[in-house]
Amino acid sequence: MSEYVLETKGVTKVYEAGENKVTALSDVDLQVEKGEFVSIMGPSGSGKTTLLVILGCFDKPTSGQVIIDGLDVTTTKETKLPKIRAEKIGFVFQNFNLIPTLSALENVELPMERGKIPKGERRSRALKLLESVGLRDKADSRPNRLSSGEQQRVAIARALANGPAIILADEPTGNLDSRTGREIVQLLRKLSREEGRTIILVTHDKQMASLSNRMLPLRDGKLPKKT
Repeated sequence: MSEYVLETKGVTKVYEAGENKVTALSDVDLQVEKGEFVSIMGPSGSGKTTLLVILGCFDKPTSGQVIIDGLDVTTTKETKLPKIRAEKIGFVFQNFNLIPTLSALENVELPMERGKIPKGERRSRALKLLESVGLRDKADSRPNRLSSGEQQRVAIARALANGPAIILADEPTGNLDSRTGREIVQLLRKLSREEGRTIILVTHDKQMASLSNRMLPLRDGKLPKKT
């Protein structure tokens, strides 16, 4: 059994358009231990989005391995990947992606329908998760009644719904002011430190990345190798 909750080995991604080939990722090795808070930082075009898409099991690399919670997802059948995403990976997006017609509580409950959480436990679990992000009193509020920062906190609670092995946060502060953005990253850091959550933050913001335990620069599709 691997000591890492997430590991990539020589991950390369090449996109082909006719005779043209674009290498988005090149021989990426990444090891993340349980409870680590890692940030991957780089400018537009550095390969951040491609890496996140592959780590989130939405695409497979051209070559290399991705191992999540001991499972090599690069050799897993496509039909099994939605279940892996639902149970092992929590997502936090820049645009929140909350369903506007549902309350905060219902948004957090929704992923549990695809996970392993028994129906009778979903509401109490969702309330506890909202409490953990400081929004227990907003459980019945719909997204349009919440501030941007509150919406992102609901999104974080939703990401935790099925007790995933990893949380992938894609530019979670991109639509927030600097103060609120910092509060969100500090919340992620708290979840890592106090609850042992494993978090990978993808950002172009060095100030936000500096709040993580480990900051890795991604340049031209490459991460620095261990020395």
